[in-house]
Amino acid sequence: MQIFLLTFLVLCLAVFGMSLGMILNKRELKGSCGGIANIPGMKSDCSCSNPCEKRKARMQKAQQEQQEYARINIDLLSSSTKKPTK
Repeated sequence: MQIFLLTFLVLCLAVFGMSLGMILNKRELKGSCGGIANIPGMKSDCSCSNPCEKRKARMQKAQQEQQEYARINIDLLSSSTKKPTK
């Protein structure tokens, strides 16, 4: 029981210290940009007004991949609809 109380006290002190730091720095809690959007297959809007450089690079890479997939799909569709010439 003493170990439980000691652990609980340490955790409470840690939470109190972090909350005191937030209060004294006069910052408010805010979410991260693109947390769920980084999961493959999930779509989410990034509400950041100015995304960081890493985010911009990921967005540009995703756009280039989308364009490449679209080009491949168009090529496949056009080649499958062409009639064979003899």
